[in-house]
Amino acid sequence: MTIREMLEEREELILSPYAALSKKSKGRDTEEPECDIRPVYQRDRDRIVHCKAFRRLKDKTQVYLIPEGDHYRTRLTHTLEVSQIARTISKALRLNEDLTEAIALGHDLGHTPFGHAGERALNGVCPYRFKHNEQSVRTVEKLEKDGQGLNLTWEVRDGILNHQTSRMPHTLEGKVVRLSDKIAYIHHDMDDAVRGGVLTESDVPSTIRDVWGATPGDRLDTFMHDIITNSTDKDDIIMSEGVANAMSDIRRFMFERVYTNPDIKAEEGKAEALVCTLYDYFLHHPDKLPVENRRMVDEGEPLEIAVCDFVGAMTDRFAILTYNDLFVPKSWEMI
Repeated sequence: MTIREMLEEREELILSPYAALSKKSKGRDTEEPECDIRPVYQRDRDRIVHCKAFRRLKDKTQVYLIPEGDHYRTRLTHTLEVSQIARTISKALRLNEDLTEAIALGHDLGHTPFGHAGERALNGVCPYRFKHNEQSVRTVEKLEKDGQGLNLTWEVRDGILNHQTSRMPHTLEGKVVRLSDKIAYIHHDMDDAVRGGVLTESDVPSTIRDVWGATPGDRLDTFMHDIITNSTDKDDIIMSEGVANAMSDIRRFMFERVYTNPDIKAEEGKAEALVCTLYDYFLHHPDKLPVENRRMVDEGEPLEIAVCDFVGAMTDRFAILTYNDLFVPKSWEMI
């Protein structure tokens, strides 16, 4: 018996009957030999961690555009916080931690430079639309490894695609990530807003603090305990009505005070204009696209999608450098 087979056998013994077992995965689009050490979801997790799109997350905006300060969240630290919360919940519910972690680490791989501002820009100019969850799946299926993709399992791709509020994953592990994403961004965006002087803890309405708790640690503890308590030995991932209502209330509060705050969003118009300008430039100069993007066009991919692939994959810093290189005059240098 291989190590992988022993691990799969252990899953059958200790995991919940509602967990997604590695040996019962719906599999990959392209069949490949099994690893003798790692079950399929662990293997997917490793592929995501080692891919280029994952490394780029460290220089992509979460909420604050290019913030001055070392402690504001980026898209990468957000991803890691989602993974930590989701794994804690999954472990307590005896779900498949490897699947949970793979979905969590991959859920934002398709995010644009400048966060949702960049996503809005590309979605507004691309006739095929642009949604970061769909682009995350496209990234792992077609863009990574020079067009070969990562060949991830169906369950991981399903969780990545359906992590947003308007969708629902088919596995409990995916549902855990879907809720953990919201818990993470509400928690850390509030923490960053307090750090940036946009909010104080006392600004949070008492009706919310009475349910959630008064500190960041209390809030995370409340959410995780509530989900675990209400989801144990059930075929769904749910919160109590009181905590679910508190989450809706705090999301509305954050949209009113942070996500639409003119001080925070002051630069977003510039970011959207920059992204639109880059899209337009490469749409009219396809010869300037990297070779892998040009190859996809030669193979029949619409040019607009290939341009979105390139611009959408940029980090904040690379997008600014590219814009400056293309459109900002350089100083004359004497030879």
